[in-house]
Amino acid sequence: MNLLDQLRAEHLSQTTRRHFLRDCVSGLGALWFSSQAGTLYGSSGYAGPDPNDPLRARTAHFAPRAKRVIYLHMAGAPSQLDLFDYKPELFRLDGKDCPSSFLEGQRFAFISGIPSLLAPRHRFQPAGKSGQMISELLPNFREVIDEVCFIKSMKTDQFNHAPAQLLLHTGNAQQGHASMGAWATYGLGSENQNLPGFMVLVSGGKNPSAGKAAWSSGYLPSVYQGVQCRSEGDPILFLKDPDGVQRRERRRIIDTIDEINRRNYEEVGDPETLTRMSQYEMAYRMQIHASDALDMSKEPEYVHESYGTQPGKESFANNCLLARRLVERGVRFVQLYDWGWDHHGTGDSTIDKGLAKKCRETDRPIAALLKDLKQRGLLDETLVIWGGEFGRTPMRELRGGVVSEKFGRDHHKEAFTMWMAGAGVKGGYSIGETDELGFFVKDNPVHVKDLQSTILHLLGLDSQKLVYPYQGLDQKLTGVGHVPRVVEEIFV
Repeated sequence: MNLLDQLRAEHLSQTTRRHFLRDCVSGLGALWFSSQAGTLYGSSGYAGPDPNDPLRARTAHFAPRAKRVIYLHMAGAPSQLDLFDYKPELFRLDGKDCPSSFLEGQRFAFISGIPSLLAPRHRFQPAGKSGQMISELLPNFREVIDEVCFIKSMKTDQFNHAPAQLLLHTGNAQQGHASMGAWATYGLGSENQNLPGFMVLVSGGKNPSAGKAAWSSGYLPSVYQGVQCRSEGDPILFLKDPDGVQRRERRRIIDTIDEINRRNYEEVGDPETLTRMSQYEMAYRMQIHASDALDMSKEPEYVHESYGTQPGKESFANNCLLARRLVERGVRFVQLYDWGWDHHGTGDSTIDKGLAKKCRETDRPIAALLKDLKQRGLLDETLVIWGGEFGRTPMRELRGGVVSEKFGRDHHKEAFTMWMAGAGVKGGYSIGETDELGFFVKDNPVHVKDLQSTILHLLGLDSQKLVYPYQGLDQKLTGVGHVPRVVEEIFV
């Protein structure tokens, strides 16, 4: 054996499995990613994310009806029976004991004993050409009701807030899963490389019960998680440069960090390193572009008047206007959470006064948002969704078997109402029906996973082909082992 062969043999004898995996991980990772491409995106020819440019806009599985989404979540769950699901029988039976047949086998968050039926505390009136019956609490919404498609037969599996919110937005009642906005951005990228593809706005003074897990990226790369913005103070925390740091200096710092991360990626091959690099670049661009997008002062006075905005303060109205400004700039998914819809009949959270207060805060800006989107030609390509995490009971809450002096309703998973408007959805239309008391769905049930599949379909994404391999499974927004239906009845 010559000297060169001897040196090679000694080198190989000292190479451990750790050395092999360290030095070859990039190659193994590339081979694995290539082998998974067909699994991730099926045979549709759909082009997946580029690890070096994860937010680049991509082609959908099929022609989309919607390019972007504004999701208005009323955290706490508004009462469908007091707003949209008109039940004359409840007025006739107001105060009577609830039939035992409705209570058998049911679980409630707080009700015990035999509760009495509770009629709405406000009148209903027909609205629009469609003649939909809606509460007098929504005078502005009446003006846009013919743009809206109601789903009055929603169902869920959870009757507590946090699990129900997680199930609705991530497809799983447990934390750690990716939210709908993250999935949409993972599947389609963003139309604006200077802003995140998924942005979140919160009002009502609190985060939803599920917290930030409701807009998490879960097991997806973290570049797809929702970026929370604020309608008062700095729009995004920690976006500004520290005092004394100039933009050129910031650029040099980021370039240096990118070089370190690039070398780390070449050595280790962790895709999260590329995500980190992408987020540094995004933050640098956002310093200019996010501040502009979230600056409501540039809007004319008539726009502020129509929404009822108060620049500089946290409000749902401000967030509706910001949502329009964001989708106008190509943000793929904008999620609004408004806290305060949990009307049990305790304190100020009542079905009569408490619900009326929340309607006053939201009715005007929602109507203004739909009108504004339509006027600007954006509604045809923007899907607007409204709803809570579950519904409310047709019975008066009987907490601990004691009748409260105030009017309230308990959580209810068996039936609730949501609505959609805009891209690809029939306006002035309603599907699904509940029984005479609004307790059970009796026609065309729509589970929350059916809703998720339908939203993805409107975006041009097949919920069964949009997958991500994790823990040995091809994870999906709608979960594994169950194929939800697409609610095609609502499509134009």
